[in-house]
Amino acid sequence: QVQLVESGGGLVQAGGSLRLSCAASGRIFSSYFMGWFRQAPGKEREFVADISWSGGNTDYTDSVKGRFTISRDNAKNTVYLQMNSLKFEDTAVYYCAASITGRTPTRNEYYYWGQGTQVTVSS
Repeated sequence: QVQLVESGGGLVQAGGSLRLSCAASGRIFSSYFMGWFRQAPGKEREFVADISWSGGNTDYTDSVKGRFTISRDNAKNTVYLQMNSLKFEDTAVYYCAASITGRTPTRNEYYYWGQGTQVTVSS
């Protein structure tokens, strides 16, 4: 079983920054393909970013490219999401998720989820 715990959310003004963390336990962290997703009020959950097992490959949704950076520290069993130049529309609950398919997962192949952390950006 994989346990994920997010932290680092909060209230920030537009243009500000936050760094989210997700601590993982349960199996060998380096075997997890990790992702960040978010869900705004009244909207479906959407993909934000993902990172491969060693951190060598990353992917982002277009709306956050150039502003968000995903990274991981396998020694600390933690994945991060550095969010800069935050906008009001980034307001959402942010979730980290893990995939253990052993290959690059589709967006629907993340089977382990954290409880989420709220990010609120004031305009």
